[in-house]
This record gives sequence, structure tokens and C-alpha cells, in this order.
Amino acid sequence: MSNTNLMNSEEILINVTPQETRVAMVENGSLQEVSIERRRNRGIVGNIYKGKVNRVLPGMEAAFVDIGLERSGFLHVSDFDLGEGGEGEDEEKPQLPPINELLKEGESLLVQVVKDPIGTKGARLTTSISVPSRYLVYMPNSSQIGISVKIEEEQERERLRTLLSECMNENRTGGCIVRTAAEGVVDEELNRDIKFLCTLWDSVQEQAKTAKPGTVVHEDLPLAIRTLRDMVGNDTDVVKVDSRETYQKLVKFGKKYIPDLPCKIEHYPGIRPLFDLYNVDDEIQRALGRKVELKSGGYLIIDQTEAMTTIDINTGAFVGHHNLEETIFKTNMEAAQAIARQLRLRNLGGIIIIDFIDMVMEDHRRQVLKSLEKYLDRDHAKTQVCEVSPLGLVEMTRKRTRESLEHVLCETCVTCGGRGTHKTVETVCYEIFRELLREARVYDEAQQLLVMANQNVIDMLLDEEADSLAELETFIKIPVKLQVESYYSQENYDVVPV
Repeated sequence: MSNTNLMNSEEILINVTPQETRVAMVENGSLQEVSIERRRNRGIVGNIYKGKVNRVLPGMEAAFVDIGLERSGFLHVSDFDLGEGGEGEDEEKPQLPPINELLKEGESLLVQVVKDPIGTKGARLTTSISVPSRYLVYMPNSSQIGISVKIEEEQERERLRTLLSECMNENRTGGCIVRTAAEGVVDEELNRDIKFLCTLWDSVQEQAKTAKPGTVVHEDLPLAIRTLRDMVGNDTDVVKVDSRETYQKLVKFGKKYIPDLPCKIEHYPGIRPLFDLYNVDDEIQRALGRKVELKSGGYLIIDQTEAMTTIDINTGAFVGHHNLEETIFKTNMEAAQAIARQLRLRNLGGIIIIDFIDMVMEDHRRQVLKSLEKYLDRDHAKTQVCEVSPLGLVEMTRKRTRESLEHVLCETCVTCGGRGTHKTVETVCYEIFRELLREARVYDEAQQLLVMANQNVIDMLLDEEADSLAELETFIKIPVKLQVESYYSQENYDVVPV
């Protein structure tokens, strides 16, 4: 195998169990992306619902729409489609009227999910319906013909634009966006894609006529097939799947919709788990931690919060060979590549703030930023990187449509409540002293006060804080009894009059 091929090696691994499907993208032997879909909690991005308007909020220029889920979906006026075709590829959207002129409470309408429910937020909705296929995205309420920006050759862009315009005129009204996978595809394939999408849209409309508000009228494909449709490209060498049933479904889908699939689909029958061959589970485990080690000895600290994700870079044990500026520059360059990978692997989205180590030389800052943008080019999610701020921070955004890896696999710690820390034993002891004072004033005739707490807390009350406890007993004139509760966390305690 040539060095060029080695540099572009890409494998997609699909692990299927009755409970969940997991997809891993491995580039040059290194895990880059992980997608997980669980049977109990399938993602709903791309699903089309017949919704019912619950509430219109003129102050927010938005509405809440019941789509049959636990929380109502959120529809902003900017995501409302008036169905007025004719806009050009570069033209701005027309000015929309206020939301209370577009929607009324109790009204039914077709909406599509563009963002899964995340945390306490409901799904983000749009009325600009789109239905994707391998090469195209069909937009029934638009006449726009758009071309993926990753198709750079102007002659090819013009060919696709002309072809799509003719195809749409022959088939029906509507618009299309040409996906990157369509580059170089023959006319017959695109024609077939358009006909498939138009037929699919007809069936959606028919179902919507009789559907009750709050029901789904079209679901996106399951993860394994969606991966074949969306992620397989010219760089993909092989798709390996460890389920024979799913393998057969993928082959059938590929023959019907992607006859020129640029890679092989293989069934993996081995005894050793497929993900173990590539150490995928170990990589996933590491991706759930805050600290990411760099080969040079430096490291990243990644903190994901509700508002944003912050990434801090440190030189750690790396001291360089010449001077401090060289050490900082090399650490930041290595960090840029690691950050791009971690964003994909952890599926981090929204606002991301990167605190690179301060660099004195302007050329170094420029090279680090350019390096970050270069590694982000391979990301399937849309990213936007700003210049280095006066404080030396890099601000960027990454489009978020689904939950991050951490939110899929983890839940908030019941002990610390998501803080990542808990109160010291000393702090809890002093809280207990204050509670004993309060209880003594309320129950001044109590025979005894019982303190139930964690073993560590009781140990301190009997040792380092024994004198303080004795003084308190003398002051309140009520004896205090201590009792260990093994199932209590360090912060939990009870003071009970007995």
C-alpha cells in the first residue's frame, strides 16, 4: 500500500446489539467519531411530525409546538417557512411577519426536528421541511438549487446546477441541495435520487392528511443505514458490521440507492468483539475524562457546561530543547490537532472557548490557528473559528444537532449534583454543629439529639472535632448521639430529636 493511501485510510465499524447500535469512524488507525443510537431513546433529528401549536410567545418571536413528546418543541420565527419559492442561492430570506401573525394557538402544522431535545430544552423545530438521500436534500417548499461548498470545481458546480434545474422542472416544483457525495455522479443517478425523494414526499403528505396532531409522519433511517447514506465517501475503504441481519440490510440498501458505493461492506463474524480489534471502547472511556494527554507530555483539560465548552492547554512535563517559546508553540500545534479530534469524538457543539498557551510571536499564533482550521476541515459538522481574542482565547462554534457523547453515556452525579466536587468532611461537621444549635432551640425539651451521617464525618466528630462536640453538648445541655449511615454520601446527614 502506498504512503498516500495510508494517509487517507478510513474504516467504519458498526456494532449492533438488540439494545443499541454503535458506529465508529477510524482514520489511519485512530478513532475519530462515535455515534450511538439506543432502542429506548432513538434520536429524532430529521423526523417529521404533525404538530399542534401550544403557545405563541410574541416577545420571543417563537412558539411551542406539541409533537407528542415529553416536552413541547421550540419553533422560532426564523425557522418558519412561508412556502414562497423563487429565492436565489445567494439571496437573503424575505422579512418575516411577527410570529403571532403566522401562527395561532391550537393550529396544526407539519414540522421537522433540527435539534434533539438536549438537557431541559425541547426539540428545535422548523417548518422548512427537507428530505435527504445519498446525493441530494429535497426541499418541497423551496425552489432553491444549492451546491455543497466542498464541491469546489466551478465547472462541476455548474453541471450539477444545470442538471438539477432540468430534473426539477421535469419532475415537479421544489428545490434541492446537492451533497458532497454527488460530485462526479452521472445524470441517471441524480435523476433516480430526485424521483425517490419526490415519491417519499408524496407518501409523507398522504400520511399527514389523516394523522392526528402530535404524531410522527416520517422517521429518519436507523443509524446503521443513515451511516451508509451520510458518512461513506471516497476515502472510506471498508464498512464492517458484526450483525449478519444488519449486514444484509446494508447491502440491500446499498444496491438499491448507492449502486456505485465506493467501498466494501463486510460482515465481521469473529469471536473477538469488533470494537476490541480497534480499541474503540478504551478510546470512548478516555473521551469521558476531563484530561487528554498529549504525546509531548502536555495535556488538555476539557470542561463541558450548559452554556459552553472550555478547553485549556498546558505544557505539563514537556520542557522542549531550546527555549520556552518553542516549547509553547510545539505544545499548541499538537493541541490543535488533538482538539479537532476531541470535538468530533465527544460530539461537542455550541460555543467552544480554547485557551491556548500564550504565544509571543504573531507568526506562531497565526500558524496554530491555521493548523486548527486545517484539522477541522475533516469534521462533518459545520464549524466556525474566530481570530485570537485580545485575551489570547480562540472562540469557535460547532453545529450541535445531537447530544454529546458524555450526555448519551453519562448522567449527573447524585453525590455532587454535577459540580464535580463535594464538601469536605470538616465543612459538613461545622454544618452539623449549626444544625444541632437550631434543633436544640426548637426542641429544648428533647432528651437527646441523634446525628446520622457518613462514616468519614462520624470519624472526624469522634476524633479531631471531639472537643468541639463536647463543648457544644455542654452549651445546649442536650446529649448528642452519633450513628453511622453507610448509604449516606459525605454531604448527607440528619439531626433528629429523640
